[in-house]
Order: sequence, then structure tokens, then C-alpha cells
Amino acid sequence: MREQLLDTVRNRFGQDQRWILVVGDLMLDRYLFGDVQRISPEAPVPIVLLKHQDERAGGAANVAANLALLGIQTCIAGCIGQDTEAKNLLSLMGKVGINTDHIYQSKLRPTITKTRILGGHQQMMRLDQEDAGAFKAEENTGLQSLVTQALQEKPAAIILSDYAKGVLSTELCQSIISQAQASGIPVLVDPKGKDYSKYQGATGLTPNKRETAEACATDINDNPTLLGAAALLRSTLGLDFLAVTRGEEGISVIDDHGTAHFSATARQVYDVSGAGDTVISTLTAGLAHGLSLHDSLELANIAAGIVVGKVGTVPITRADLLNELLSQQSAAQSDKVCDKEALLARVQSWRNNGNRIVFTNGCFDLLHAGHVTYLEAARKTGDRLVLGLNTDRSVSALKGPSRPVIHEADRARVLAALESVDAVILFDEDTPLQLINAVRPDVIVKGSDYTEDQVVGGAEVKSWGGKVALIDVVPGRSTSNIIQKLAS
Repeated sequence: MREQLLDTVRNRFGQDQRWILVVGDLMLDRYLFGDVQRISPEAPVPIVLLKHQDERAGGAANVAANLALLGIQTCIAGCIGQDTEAKNLLSLMGKVGINTDHIYQSKLRPTITKTRILGGHQQMMRLDQEDAGAFKAEENTGLQSLVTQALQEKPAAIILSDYAKGVLSTELCQSIISQAQASGIPVLVDPKGKDYSKYQGATGLTPNKRETAEACATDINDNPTLLGAAALLRSTLGLDFLAVTRGEEGISVIDDHGTAHFSATARQVYDVSGAGDTVISTLTAGLAHGLSLHDSLELANIAAGIVVGKVGTVPITRADLLNELLSQQSAAQSDKVCDKEALLARVQSWRNNGNRIVFTNGCFDLLHAGHVTYLEAARKTGDRLVLGLNTDRSVSALKGPSRPVIHEADRARVLAALESVDAVILFDEDTPLQLINAVRPDVIVKGSDYTEDQVVGGAEVKSWGGKVALIDVVPGRSTSNIIQKLAS
């Protein structure tokens, strides 16, 4: 699966004309960074010595920034004021390539601005500038017109980023959802408040655990009851799915297939601000580019794990996500090399999910194209390929004292890097029969230079309903030929 996620981020994000529309509450996040060394003599409050300051796109604008920095063409609709903060926010969004043509500028309210004062990594205070009152008729009309124009240009997906600041009224939400349904456009919502009826008919919601508990009127600490109530909420609203983001507990998704859970990656958490924005943007980007719901959620979970390790509202970038996926891919490859106990647990898990287990074995000394082609063909005879690898001692017994050329640990690690191989286990016996009886594969594979009756374990596999598959070997490709050429 990691390969599919990696391929999507590397080769599909930003490589086509698909674009995503974000509608919601736009904010400017201002950060004042300093050091605290003493308490004020005027009042029992810390004195923050200002070192530097920074401004970032916040709220729905941060959702759009996440998309844009993933390489996705992004358009945003919402409301800002006619003030200095509006100019700064428009500039920030323009720098990362967000289309801001559908933003309504109101003369009746200021741009929402959140100013955070930090001493080191600790937030000391937050100052908010906003008018969260109901939108006036002229504001609603202007905003609705701009949103309708954007919808007519047919985005690949729509995100409603609700911070309960007035933009996403029931009327606007239902208008967007109904128009999207008519055009077959998915609508994903990061919700707010206790009444989710305004999101009726959306594709999916991504509330956090606290928001889910409030909307369902359940105990936040009672996970089974919480998820049961969330499932009922999904059904009531007519959603395809509801994904509950649970912080360090990961993400739980409820859809037609039931409830699935994605565990969070353990890491140092500095700031969870904006993590929900990263989840919904990465999730939507994945769905818009052909990933399944579960693969898209896995990608979103990985992205959120990256941004919580940074201070303040920081969007995910395509480079950060690629680096993390590559790192996890490398870790997953080395994890393929396992002992017997771990292998049998893994095989049982695969079998529980309906996978057919394939087994093959060999020395695989000086890995070459013939080996790779053979293993790819072997994997195609089932769903999961277990490779039994001869230890150095057993290779020497078979091939002579000059072999193997490559140490067993190195051979195992290189084989684990192949996408076709799902598990590698070393065996020291003269034959892999004991291992085959433990694994009980559905298919046992050898090269076509064998006959079925020569395949060790073939009779045993057939006895429990499996089969023997013989794979054509690639002519002229062998370790012996390579060694002879090197020696000549």
C-alpha cells in the first residue's frame, strides 16, 4: 500500500488539471515569538521579550494552503474585510498559488485575525479580532454569487471548512451540497457546532473526537458508545462516511463496511493547531486522485503526524509527505524480514483477510533480473508471497564452500525491498519442508527446471487443497554465470 500512496503523491498530485474548491471561514494567524525570563512587576503575568513575528493563512485558508503545497490546483471562497489583514491574507494565499477570485470582501466586518503570543514553544495568550454575527443580506448575496460561479467551473471535489464564524450558513451549505450532488462532485466537511443537519447529504465529515461527542451528546471517554453514536449520525445525515480524528489515538472511519481504525504514528507533538485542516485536505486530495477512502485516510493520517511536530499552524508540503512516505517504506521493507513466530502471525492475519498465501524458497545469491522476474511471476499466483531464504550455512552445503557471495542478512534485506515479496524468513535446514508445514501455503512455487514431483513440500501443499506452480526461468540469467564472468 505504501507504494501506491507514494506513487500518487509523487506522480499524480499536481500533474493534471483537477482542482479542489474550498469554502469556509478565512482567517489570518499571527504569531509573536519571544522569550520569557521574568514576571512583570506591574501584575503577576510573564514578560515576553519579542524576538520575531510571523503571519500565516488560517482557518479555511490553511486548508487551501495544505492543498496548494501538496501541488493541487486550489480555489477558495469565503469572506474577508477591507483592511490591512485582508491584504496580508490575500498576499499569503497568492504566494502559494491559491486562486482567490471568489473571495467576498465585506465592508461590514473585519478580517478574522488570531494573534498568538508564544514564549518558547508555550502559547501565553491569544488575541482574537472578529465579528461572528449573522451575515447581512448583501453579504450573503455577494458570497452566494461567487460560490455559484466557482461551482459552475466544475471542481473535482469541494471542502467545506466550518469554523462557525458565519460563512457556512445552513442555506449556503445545502445549496453547495445540492449543486454538487447534481454534478457528481464529492463534498467533504470539517464541521463545527452541535447541529450537523446543515451538512445533510454531504459525502463525508471529519469531526474530531470532542466535536463528535458534542454532536452526538455522548461521553468523550467512552469510545464504543461514541463510535456507535457516530455511526447513527452518519446514517441520519445520509453520509458515505464519517471519519473521527482522535489525536494520538489516530482516526476511526465509519462507512458501509463498518468501522475501521488507523493508528497514529508515535512522534513528538509540539502543536495540534491545524492538524484537522491537514487531514481533510490530504484526504480530499487522495480521493480526488483515485485513492480509495481507506488509502486516502492512511495518507491523511501520515500527513497529520508530520504537522503536529511543528509549532503553530503549518500546512503539509508535498516534499515533507514524500520524505515521510519514503522513510516509512524503508522501515516497512526491513520489517518484512521476520522470524518464525512473527511470520506465522502475519500469515494468519493475511488469511483472515481472505488472502491466498504463496511460498517459494531459494538461495538468491547475487540477485539478478532472472530472480526478480521469477518472484514477480510467483506473487501473481496468489496475494501474499513468503520467501524462504537459505542461510549461509545451508547455501554452502548446497553450492560449495565458495558460496554464498553475499551474506544472508544482506540477501534478506535486498529481497525485502522488492514489491513482489511480502515476507522473508531465513531457514537453516537442508530443505524448507518444516517451514512449509508451519506456513501451510495455498500455492508453492518453483522454477520450470523442476517437475512437480521434485518440488519439496509439493505433496504436502496438495494434501491440504493447495497447488504447485512452476514458473519459467529467464534463459541465460544465473548467479553461476555472473561469477564465471567476474572470474574471467
